[in-house]
Amino acid sequence: NMAAITTSTITDAVPNQGRKMLIVESPTTADTGDTIAITLANYGMTTFLGILGQSHDTVNSIVTTEAPTTAVSAGVLTITTGGSGNTDAKRVYVVYGK
Repeated sequence: NMAAITTSTITDAVPNQGRKMLIVESPTTADTGDTIAITLANYGMTTFLGILGQSHDTVNSIVTTEAPTTAVSAGVLTITTGGSGNTDAKRVYVVYGK
């Protein structure tokens, strides 16, 4: 069941340093194919540079690398969870931009 995740936590980890890094944490109910939308300007970004993804097989304990897909349209970054096949798992993404 793919769905839009609307309760993610987003933290601006490197404010005002020329480059930006956001930490995005999904709820523990995220499934492969769910999406997270981030308005880049809300975090002082105009350009999306890259992403690293992790899936929590066991929350905050067993963590595996995941390969989410991304798209940017009208300044909104959409992250689609995936690459691990996990269901009902917390996802953590590091988003890089400027």
